[in-house]
Amino acid sequence: MRNYWALLPAIAVCVVLILVYAVPTLINPRWTSNVLGLFRQQPTDATAEEVEDADRLGDKQIRSRRMLAGTLVIAALALIGFNVSLNREANGCYQAAKAWGAVDNEKTMADPCINMIFGEFFNSGSGEVLANTQQPVPSYQLVDGKKPKYLKWIQNRPDYDEADLLVGVGADCAIDLKIQQTDEKIAVLFDSTAPCPPDDAISLAPVKLKKPLGDRKIVTVGDKPMTQINPDLDSWPTVLKKLATGG
Repeated sequence: MRNYWALLPAIAVCVVLILVYAVPTLINPRWTSNVLGLFRQQPTDATAEEVEDADRLGDKQIRSRRMLAGTLVIAALALIGFNVSLNREANGCYQAAKAWGAVDNEKTMADPCINMIFGEFFNSGSGEVLANTQQPVPSYQLVDGKKPKYLKWIQNRPDYDEADLLVGVGADCAIDLKIQQTDEKIAVLFDSTAPCPPDDAISLAPVKLKKPLGDRKIVTVGDKPMTQINPDLDSWPTVLKKLATGG
């Protein structure tokens, strides 16, 4: 499990300190009161009975302390959930970028939802093919039906209503992407004589179909079928398991 949140150690310390106080307080508020009483300054002439009265808690104080402890436990769980959420999103973007063919780079991996995968900026795949020879595009992802959640977190994300399928290519090659729709097929290719080199950033081009896909094939150069992939965010149980096991 990759962890992209630098504040995790601080959050872990806060959670531990909260639980050390909150859990015993929920069980027996008088116990924590007695422990805290060890650090309280008592008058030198105070009798044992006066000290005991000072440490004794009333029903209202017990309820207040338990409410405070419960609130702190909820806050600790919220901090954990916040960290898990950030990890889930970052890992989802990282895994999606890798599924589209991105190579690892320390700079882009530091914030994958911003730098490693993003929506197209300059080219949506429209236009005529101009080069004498073209290069294949390996994969696509269908958006119709199950909408990939990682799209919500990337920069310049494609809108679900504007994409029936996605095509992810290296950012440096995005300008050469061409997508042609006919009644028989959908052809996706690089309009370039040179193959697209490996890239550490992926540009996602949304494709709005002019008519339902139906029996049409999605192909690339030479009418070769493209590979359908389905990257997405891990489920919450999977993320929690990875965080617990370090997987």
